Amino acid sequence: MIVVHHLNNSRSQRVLWLLEELGVPYEVKRYERDVATLLAPASLRAVHPLGKSPVVTDGGLTLAESGAIIEYLAGRYGDGRLVPAPGTPTRHRYTYWMHYAEGSAMPPLLLKLVFSRVESAPMPFFVKPIARAIVGRAMTSFIDPQIKLHLDFMESELGKSTWFAGDDFTAADVQMSFPLEAAASRGGLDASRPRLMGFLDSIHTRPAYKKALERGGPYELLR
Repeated sequence: MIVVHHLNNSRSQRVLWLLEELGVPYEVKRYERDVATLLAPASLRAVHPLGKSPVVTDGGLTLAESGAIIEYLAGRYGDGRLVPAPGTPTRHRYTYWMHYAEGSAMPPLLLKLVFSRVESAPMPFFVKPIARAIVGRAMTSFIDPQIKLHLDFMESELGKSTWFAGDDFTAADVQMSFPLEAAASRGGLDASRPRLMGFLDSIHTRPAYKKALERGGPYELLR
């Protein structure tokens, strides 16, 4: 039995979704973030030394990293579904988006989250103006322009095909869901980019996506 070590409000939600799309039985082991730090509990380190989610165990295999997990599950249990044929242009785009999601799209969104928390964190009154100035400068000069650059790029790319890799839904769309949900939650993604919002609307209506939410529990990124 596949076990998904699932942290609330995390990347592991898309692993549950993929398994529902594939129709593969699995067990969910839940972990809750620390309410103060929002970090994963130390108990996750008993599963993987980094103590992060997602982690999947499948028999004797323990696998971390969303992209690696999605590629493994789709390859092991997909029977050719959700992965384009090797050597095709669609497969090349599939591979690109599988890596782009975490390698390029997520870093500026993570920086925005971290700097936003710094700005609102408790600190001595005489430090606040300095901290706010640093945060403001980082946001306006680098973070927000980078997010805009990536959102514009993704919006343009979805003008080339229905889904990220091509005209058929693939596991790359599952991988791309998290950065786009994060962007809609805290990165300024809105109706001004109709293709990206349409992508989110499309995935949120999929029966497997809804079933994964039932299995995974509350998912704050949808707010």
